[in-house]
Amino acid sequence: MSRTVSPASGSVYGLARVCRIWRVSRATVHRHLSPPRLRLGSEAGSDPARRPGPFGAMPDAALLLRILAILIDSPFHGEGHRKVWARLRMKGVRTSKRRVLRLMRAHDLLAPTRVGTPRGPRNHDGTIIPDRVDTMWGTDLTTTWTAEGQVAVFVAIDHRSAECVGIHAARRATRFEALEPIRQGLRQRFGGFSAEIASGPSVRHDHGSQSMADAFQTELAFLGIASSPAFVRAPEGNGCAERFIRTLKENLLWVEHFDTVEDLRHGLLAFRDLYNETWLIERHGFRPPADIRAAQLPPAAIAA
Repeated sequence: MSRTVSPASGSVYGLARVCRIWRVSRATVHRHLSPPRLRLGSEAGSDPARRPGPFGAMPDAALLLRILAILIDSPFHGEGHRKVWARLRMKGVRTSKRRVLRLMRAHDLLAPTRVGTPRGPRNHDGTIIPDRVDTMWGTDLTTTWTAEGQVAVFVAIDHRSAECVGIHAARRATRFEALEPIRQGLRQRFGGFSAEIASGPSVRHDHGSQSMADAFQTELAFLGIASSPAFVRAPEGNGCAERFIRTLKENLLWVEHFDTVEDLRHGLLAFRDLYNETWLIERHGFRPPADIRAAQLPPAAIAA
């Protein structure tokens, strides 16, 4: 239709005019006119659609096999193209993020994502990431199911390193159970559990009944920890704990089944160690949380 000659003007209508009248995008028309891409598992015989220019360190087919090997060997589910790109570099394969994204998108290898919702005005313009470890911990809870019924899972996350400093599961989501991840972190990071032992750090939490309870707040004050509640209806203020819970769900709670609460506790502790040692954090240059803590602590503290 775009090449049809107008009987009135004697010139072709043009693609822009036709798309404007039909109310379709020119990009949509070009996409339907372009040849189909070669999908994973398709028969060879024609090159897949790609951007013009020279190849990288290897052809697309060879790089795609490396990407598949990374995804199969990874102990985590739902790692995106940035994590895959970083793991390729660790194995000596240097390529661009855009090329990895293009190949993963063309072969349906990207991690599924949720559709976002419109955001209102921000309640704060600051950051929740401090400069040092053990300056702010974030705590939150989620729920899962075992053969014994519904179980509450509590976590505590260091805002600087993004490492899990404590994790706990219990049948009842009480204020006393909510303190267990913090107790684990104190014993591991501060060497004990006594009055004013953790003078300095603060705990970021939401306005749930467990964290706002008098017993929870009193114990924080006893330990020397400052209470730092997030803004109401602003989950990004507790974003470090929220992000870890998403990772925990995608890689453990939604893919594994546990018969008892005790089995779940052991699984959570094993996942905590695996996460701290191997999960890659993009804002840390794709380094795991344990590396950030090791880089900031003095040698004597690491040896202890």
